[in-house]
This record gives sequence, C-alpha cells and structure tokens, in this order.
Amino acid sequence: MLTILGFAMIATFLVLIMMKKMSPIAALVLIPALFCVFVGKGAKLGDYVLDGVTDLAPTAAMLMFAIVYFGVMIDVGLFDPIVRGILKFCKADPMRIVVGTALLAAIVSLDGDGSTTFMITVSAMYPLYKRLKMSLVVMTGVAAMANGVMNTLPWGGPTARAATALKLDASDIFVPMIPALLVGLAFVFVLSYVLGVRERRRLGVLTLDDVLEEEKESETVLVGSGGSGDGKVSMRKGGTAAAGSGTDAPTGATVTAASGDDDGFQGLDPNRPTLRPKLYWFNALLTVGLLTAMIMEWLPIPVLFLIGAALVLSVNFPHIPDQKARLAAHADNVLNVSGMVFAAAVFTGVLQGTGMVDHMAKWMVDVIPGSMGPHMALVTGILSLPLTYFMSNDGFYFGVLPVLAEAGAAHGVSPLEMARASLVGQPLHMSSPLVPAVYVLVGMAKVEFGDHTRFVVKWAALTCLVILGAGMLFGII
Repeated sequence: MLTILGFAMIATFLVLIMMKKMSPIAALVLIPALFCVFVGKGAKLGDYVLDGVTDLAPTAAMLMFAIVYFGVMIDVGLFDPIVRGILKFCKADPMRIVVGTALLAAIVSLDGDGSTTFMITVSAMYPLYKRLKMSLVVMTGVAAMANGVMNTLPWGGPTARAATALKLDASDIFVPMIPALLVGLAFVFVLSYVLGVRERRRLGVLTLDDVLEEEKESETVLVGSGGSGDGKVSMRKGGTAAAGSGTDAPTGATVTAASGDDDGFQGLDPNRPTLRPKLYWFNALLTVGLLTAMIMEWLPIPVLFLIGAALVLSVNFPHIPDQKARLAAHADNVLNVSGMVFAAAVFTGVLQGTGMVDHMAKWMVDVIPGSMGPHMALVTGILSLPLTYFMSNDGFYFGVLPVLAEAGAAHGVSPLEMARASLVGQPLHMSSPLVPAVYVLVGMAKVEFGDHTRFVVKWAALTCLVILGAGMLFGII
C-alpha cells in the first residue's frame, strides 16, 4: 500500500504542476500533507516536516549565501571575460546562442555547484533570449542537461556518494567513466545545435540591429512621436528582417550582430556601476580559494559560502548602504530558492518518514527478474533515471544502490561497474523537483517549473541513455 501511495503522491505532484493547477511551493507542501493523512500518520506530520527541514537546512543556508556570493561576483564583473567570449561566439544567431548556453553551463559547472552554474548562465544569456524572443525553456533545458553531465565530477556530489556507499575510491569510479561522459556532453552540444536550428527556423533570420530598431520604433509609438513607418522591421520565417531593404537572405542564413556592435550588446552590462576592475584579481583568487576549500573539505560548504559572502561584500562594497543595496538586489532569488527548499523538505520528510521511499525502492528491486542478475549494471543504469528523479541523491546512493550492488555481486558484477552505472541518471536528476538548484534556474529565467519539466524530461532521459550506451560500448559498465 505504501508503495502505491508513494508513486501516487509523486504522480499527483507532477501532474498538478505540469498542468499549472498549483504552484510548486503549494504542491510540495499540500500534496504530501494530504497523503500523510491517507497513510494514517497525520499526527506525525509535524515530526516528518521538522526532520525534513533539519536535513535540508544546510542546503538552504548554502544556497542563500552562494546566491549572495556569486550574485556579487557577477555584479563586480568576475565572470565578464568568459561571458564576453561566449557572447562574441553567439552574436545574434539563435543556433549559436543555444550552443553557447550549453558551452557556458558546461564550463561554469566545473566548480561542482549547480546553483552557481545556473546563476551565471541565466544572467549572461537571459537578455539575449528575451531580446530575440527565443524560447526560455530551451535555455533552462540545455543548461540543466549540460550541468547534469558535469555533475558527475568527483566533487559534484553523486560520485562521492557512490564511492562512500560502496566503499570505493572516487577516482576509480570517475576516471574510467570520462569517455562515456564526454560522449554525453557531445550529445548535449549536438542537441543544442538541433534545438538552436529549430529556434532559428521559428524566428526567421534577423540581425540584432533590426531587433533593437523594432524596439525603438515601438517605444516611439508609445510616447506618441508619430513615427512614419520608414525602415519598419519585417520578420519572415526563413527570410530576413531588413530595415526597408526589400531584399531576402537565403533560408537559414546566419544571424549576425551589426558591424562593430559585438561588444555593445551584452547579457551583463559592461558599464554597470557595480563593476570593480581594480579588485578583479582579488575576487578571482578568493573564488579559487573558496572552490579549493570546497573540494578539500576544509570547512562545511555553508560555512565557506557564509564567510565568502561576508568577505566579498566587505571588500568590494565597504560602505554599508552599498552592501544593503547588493543584498536587496539578490533578495528575491534568495527568498524564492530558500522558500522552495523548505517546501521540498515537507515532500522529502513525508516520503522518508512514512516509509514510502523505502517501500518504493524495495518494490523496484524485487520486480527485477532473476535472469537479469548478470546484467545488474545495465539495470542499475536504467533505474537511475526514475529513481534519481523521484528521490534525492542521498536516498538513492545510500538507500538503493547498496541493495542493487549486493544483487549484482551475487551474479559476479563488480561494485565499480554498479557505481559507474548509478551515475547515468544525473542529466535527468538535475531537473528533479527535489533538486534545489533547479528552482534557481527556473526562477531567474522566469519559467514555470511545469513548462521546464515538460520540455526537458524527454531530452534529458535521452542524454542519460546515450551515456549508458557509450559506457556499455566502451566496456566501462
């Protein structure tokens, strides 16, 4: 019964948010509370919620101060050189912009923190997507998949959890997986290219100057300037948007920014007053030191970000009014994300407290036919898709993986193969409603979580299967 109710609770949650019948925060709180009553444990709801909040409180604290830290670093211009390079590549071509989104997300993901990746990627790319009227779910989907592949880095979390759960060395798990993960990342870039071409065809071919001119004309009309209509932008799918030129470009021609304007249109304003060019190397060294401390585990991550946020605010903005202004600028993101994390604590608390998650995992292991024993690595790879989506990484790696590994060991499958197979589902996991970082992504991009889910699930699952196939082809899994 608990197994059925567990799956029913998850299905109800997903259906309601995808149909936009409830907001994610409301669904994360009310649906598990209702199912807790159905299970007959309504009296213990408070205990379950407090347990969930206790478990996720360090994550919420980490995200709060990470948003402040990296938000200020974005303000002062630390990431501008990387962003400028990506934007120069992108110009105003929808195809290049989507590929650039994947590239930027993959590069920034090297720090092992999904929230950081999404903050920098959205801050840089969101203005371009909005200005060119591109699909924002393409941006969130591509960023989530690129980050999901890179999330398998030893300091990203899943690899360390798998190593701990099975008492293995993280490098023994990760290093042999590199070829398969590179194939997965290459697939994300190919998929980004395909989605970008689709966006280019949908929008037609236009130049950035034409879009800016169209916006300027609209503003002129709004203020009653009485524009004559000369040079009006006309946009046709597969054609060109030209200022009264009357000529057509070839179908699928590359979108280009106007000559000399490559640096004039930036996702991050190059002249914003918060820039601190004289402190660039201090900020860079501080960030490198912070990431080093995270990897070496010198202090808990929430403590590191708390100290880092205090330092970066104090040094870059020594005046208290300026510090308050920076905190206020990022308050919306902090509140939205921390609120979502604590709402998710209700969901995870009820799932774990009532025993639903344990019964679901046991049922999935029990239904595996005995004949599949010698292929337990393949089974684990496939199961990692739904299980890491519907469960936290902790629940999967510490609760389910050891059980699967024991079943595999009985049929001669090594723990290393099982651990590598368990990493396959990470590109899908990064869009799970139980991953706090995804709310940073959709919140900053102003995308409904249900829209993001509808778009990304099929592509992320396909990316996972590509990694699994490559792992089997190379003999890694």
